Amino acid sequence: MKIQQNIFPTLPQRISGLGELAENLWWSWNPAARMLFKTLDRQAWKESVHNPDKMLKELPKEILEAAAGNPDYLRQYDVVMSRFKKYIETKACPLLPDMPDPGISKIAYFSAEYGLHRSLPFYAGGLGFLAGDHLKECSDSNVPLVAVGFMYPEGYLLQRIREDGWQENITETLQREAAAINKVLNDDGAQLIVKVPLIEPPIYVAVWRVDVGRVPLYLMDTYIELNEPWNRGISARLYTGDLEQRLRQEIVLGIGGAEVLETLGIKRFLLHLNEGHAAFALLEQIRDRINQGMDFQKAVELVRNTAIFTTHTPVPAGHDVFPFHLIEKYFHSYWPCLKLDRDEFLKLGIHPEKPEAGFNMTALALRLSKYRNGVSKKHGEVSRRMWQSLWAEFPEGESAIDHITNGVHVPTWIEPKMQLLLDKHLGPGWMADHDNPLIWELIDKIPDEELWKTHYWLKIKLIDAIRERSRLRWTKDQANPSVVLAGGALLDPSVLTIGFARRFATYKRADLLFYDFERLKMLLNDRWRPVQIIFAGKAHPADDPGKQILQRIFNASRNPDMGGRIAFVEDYGEQLAQYLVHGVDVWLNTPLPPMEASGTSGMKAAVNGVPQLSILDGWWIEGFNGKNGWAIDPKEIDGNRDQVDAAEIYRTLEEEIIPWFYDVSEEGVPNGWVRVMKASIKSTAARFSARRMVKEYIEKFYSVALKNI
Repeated sequence: MKIQQNIFPTLPQRISGLGELAENLWWSWNPAARMLFKTLDRQAWKESVHNPDKMLKELPKEILEAAAGNPDYLRQYDVVMSRFKKYIETKACPLLPDMPDPGISKIAYFSAEYGLHRSLPFYAGGLGFLAGDHLKECSDSNVPLVAVGFMYPEGYLLQRIREDGWQENITETLQREAAAINKVLNDDGAQLIVKVPLIEPPIYVAVWRVDVGRVPLYLMDTYIELNEPWNRGISARLYTGDLEQRLRQEIVLGIGGAEVLETLGIKRFLLHLNEGHAAFALLEQIRDRINQGMDFQKAVELVRNTAIFTTHTPVPAGHDVFPFHLIEKYFHSYWPCLKLDRDEFLKLGIHPEKPEAGFNMTALALRLSKYRNGVSKKHGEVSRRMWQSLWAEFPEGESAIDHITNGVHVPTWIEPKMQLLLDKHLGPGWMADHDNPLIWELIDKIPDEELWKTHYWLKIKLIDAIRERSRLRWTKDQANPSVVLAGGALLDPSVLTIGFARRFATYKRADLLFYDFERLKMLLNDRWRPVQIIFAGKAHPADDPGKQILQRIFNASRNPDMGGRIAFVEDYGEQLAQYLVHGVDVWLNTPLPPMEASGTSGMKAAVNGVPQLSILDGWWIEGFNGKNGWAIDPKEIDGNRDQVDAAEIYRTLEEEIIPWFYDVSEEGVPNGWVRVMKASIKSTAARFSARRMVKEYIEKFYSVALKNI
């Protein structure tokens, strides 16, 4: 199979490699590569929303020719391109020295969403960014991974806040020709089309590819003429609320995704499922082995021994469950291929405690995967309790659900200016060994003034970006002035700034700080030691309670009584996340325990020296050490716990956080606060890195399961 590469006709030959570089997301986590594009034309870089593929196609030829004749630019270009080519050509995987031939055996990673870059809006939140960081780290570590997902032309949703504070969902179709995504071609030079097996009426997918460093990500697209009109919208957008369409998506993702790999010649692989959305891929692997002459039990044994399942959901409602009549509608011709009857097939997806509830995708994945994990230590415990009724079915001595705590891809999430500071004091080779905790002890060498100045610069950068968003909303949309002010136009970089950014689900309690409105108002409007709060996040299109919380916060942000100290920044995405985790002073997290599976946004902030104020849940139970932030201990409480948790947050702000932040030396540096910042970086950067995480997957699962290939 070949790839139809995007063409950049105006690129001079001397710098033609920029086209190749733009088509591989490696540039997105390498600052020197990003600077190659940015220095061509800073305004064009900004207007493209940091998308080199789009920018190169729109830049005037004269600018490109000037760069091709600039000796200083060419020196940088040659260095970056030599690094990139060396990176791509390296084949060895030191972490898997006994790996069978990578050309034959691979690890196939299936996920419904991938958070890679803002130009590829195939993500809704943390699950997608975890998947994206997993791919990037596997690329850096040269793990022979291939990934499968959907090419959603309508993405998840663009968010606009109406004048009354209600979230509107805006659809914007992806410009495929202006993103680092390419058609996979068949032997005849046409785009590869694959038929999803054994599903009637037939469904076809067109195959696209995104290069994530060394890792290929194959994306399926149903919006093609070969499909009937009602099938074209299957891959239109992420997480549709229509239950039957959701089932059709998961059939295409699992069964269709496995068939795509087969068509590409990838026949032997470990299967790693990132959540249960792609669990039907397990059935397709079983069917393939039955076609080779095995009986059902033998096929199941072989598939289980090469399958890894990562669950992210401690909330029962977050697991996909489909009515039996829908499963029968789409699988009545499939289960005979597994040598099963109807009841035997349906039992694969039944929760033993709720057999009447429907076909549970998590139960299916747990039954058919030998290697299973939650995404933090606490989440592993919660998951074992949730699914304990399944364990009687498994072989004696087999572990139930292990845990591998999530981590973040440090090269992606460390801010370049912060990286320069670390280069200066940790040495230029620290990034290559960033999962070594000893390296981070050198943080103490950084003078307090240097770290504080770097952070303050990032804070100004954040507030400038938010103000620019407000300006554009005013000029382009002619929005009501109160909406513009609510978006952050009145933020002050000298004020203690708290950040809260995540999905607006009710259990995340985004409005917990508003429990005692008068007490909050006093904190915000204190004459000498004020506080300001930046909120961002989207509610699911079908989640009206989440939208109501969002509306409450938005309306508070334009209430003059709050002194302009609250901002709600709409359309939270990867770019805004970068600004927020780099620039706020405190990262706030208030989930209803134990419903936070992990919480990687807090890790991203902590790596950049932003301390946490968080309920002890998810990763923070493992991360908090008494010096690197503040923890709210979730004491056992009968009934609603909001009052107790809110009171403890107010107390912590009043007695600890605010006094520390405003205790400034004669040089203008809050030295006590900077000690907390340093402790935050030291305790997080190695332990909660994606490199540590990927190494754990290799040690616990991949290296063991590969012996069964």
